[in-house]
Amino acid sequence: MRHRCRTPQLSKPADQRKALLRTLTTELIRRGEIKTTKARAQAVQSTADKMINLAKDGSLHARRQALGYIYDKALVHSLFEQVPSRYSDRDGGYTRIVRTIRRRGDNAEMAVIQLV
Repeated sequence: MRHRCRTPQLSKPADQRKALLRTLTTELIRRGEIKTTKARAQAVQSTADKMINLAKDGSLHARRQALGYIYDKALVHSLFEQVPSRYSDRDGGYTRIVRTIRRRGDNAEMAVIQLV
């Protein structure tokens, strides 16, 4: 039973799934938007919002939590500098998912996830 299991499994073992979400979150924060499947975009949306909430908090504990999740130390430093001024008036919903055309090879639903 998968009752009350909110994280989608993405057809991967737990270690590969966690690594995938970390990589997608890191690249989303670095580039501002990424193109991926709809299921992966929905999965990475919550983790990206959590990282932005940590950056809005700005405490040392929040910074260390973000450093434990995001791969790039310089990226975390720039995230903690830019986010409080950029998202100070917003209480949530830092990312947007826009559906695009289906992928040609396997007809998977594709989406673009972007920072608002």
